[in-house]
Formats: sequence, structure tokens, C-alpha cells
Amino acid sequence: MERLTVSLVLYRPDSGLLRATLASLVVASREAGVVPDLFLIDNGGSEEALAFLALPDDWRVHVFSGQGNVGFGCGHNLSLAGAGDYHLILNPDLELAPDALCEARAFMRAHPECGLLAPAAHWDDGRVQYLCKRVPAVFDLFLRGFAPGWLRQRFAARLARYEMRDVIGDQVVWDPPLVSGACMLFRTAVLREAGGFDPRFFLYFEDYDLSLRVARKTRIAYVPAVKVVHHGGHAARKGLRHIGLFVRGAATFFRLHGWKWF
Repeated sequence: MERLTVSLVLYRPDSGLLRATLASLVVASREAGVVPDLFLIDNGGSEEALAFLALPDDWRVHVFSGQGNVGFGCGHNLSLAGAGDYHLILNPDLELAPDALCEARAFMRAHPECGLLAPAAHWDDGRVQYLCKRVPAVFDLFLRGFAPGWLRQRFAARLARYEMRDVIGDQVVWDPPLVSGACMLFRTAVLREAGGFDPRFFLYFEDYDLSLRVARKTRIAYVPAVKVVHHGGHAARKGLRHIGLFVRGAATFFRLHGWKWF
């Protein structure tokens, strides 16, 4: 793979999950024969986790700290000036499969029209996690995040369509409308042309916004051979502050891209 850079935004990270994420990145990088530049953006509360990281001696590690909690997208944007030919946006609660970067490199080389690659994700227990989405209505977000179980069950087919369950599987899917910021592999030229993440988003929906803007410039591909395990998600289960951030992010997204209530 050409020069690879990797960016993680940290805010009070779980030290165990962060170590697992970086350990998986070390293995995947060795399998692919690359030595990435690693950008660690400390948005606050990461000192203890950063103090005990064990990374290869030949890695170039850049730590951004002191900027305060500037949010997810603005944090990642700090790494954009130093990004390589490919730039991997990675959550600190996500593990790459050992061959993930090998598979990603093979796909990107075979498909120069692809500027953004999204992986196949699973939960810890092996269930599929549907990170690609269709553009939602407000009602879809309510159903998925806040509705009681009986109501979600009544609209199960609608939610399945939002999560693209009809097409996401073992085959490559071209041009999914939205992909998750938990793991995004960009051709850096495309990411720079798009201007990175929109600073009007603090947390949530900045990845949806970026997906729509990137899709105007390149093609996006869901590539099931690139596998990850994602331990995060579920904003509604993280307390009132996260619910507020979720609602704020959703409102910003709909203001920018058009309101659709149902």
C-alpha cells in the first residue's frame, strides 16, 4: 500500500479497547507490509490510556493535545494536513481483522474509481452490524434510537431497509448512500477535495454528511472482505448528554440536506 496514515480521536477512551484496537492495527499493518503514520487526537481524558501504549519502534506517532474537546470531525481534521496517500479514520473501539488492510489495498488498487471504502462489521458476538445506511427520515432515527421494542418490531421492515439489510452481505455493494465514521478508508485526495468533516457537527451525523459530499466526487464501496469488529454504538444508551448530541447532530444533518419526517 502507498503511504498510509491512521487517525483516532480519543475522549476518555476505554484503555483496554484502545489497546485492542491498536494491537489489531499493528497486526494488520504487518500483514500488509506497511508502516503507518499514526495520529492520536486527544480531545480530553486520554493521558492514562496514552501513557501505556506499546507501539512498534518504527511507527511515527503524532499526538495532538491541548485543543480541548473539539468534537469527532474537527478532531480528525487535525490529521488531514499530514495524511498520506490513503487515510484511515478509525474508532478506538474497533478491531481490524489481520488481513483487513491487505484486502483493502487489493480492492483500492483494482478499483481506482473507489475513493472511500467501508468494511463489513460485526458485534462482539458475531452478529452483523449494519454500518451502511440509506438516507433516513426523522421517523427512522426515532425508531432505531428511542422507540420501544414493540414499535420497532411493527416497523421492522422499514428499519431493515434503512440499514440496507436487503443488499449488505457477502458481495461488494457500490455506492451505499451513507457509511459509518467508525472505519472509513479514504484516498486522501478525495477527502481533501471534500474538505474533511464539516465543523458544524460536534458528534453524530458528521459521517453521514461527509458520505453525501464525498459521493459527489467519487464512488463509495462496501467491501465485505475487509472485516472489523466494532464494540461501540447505541447513543441512546449512553445517557442524556449523548441523546442531546445525537438530536443536535441529526437536526444539523437535516438542515443541510433537507428535512424528511416520514
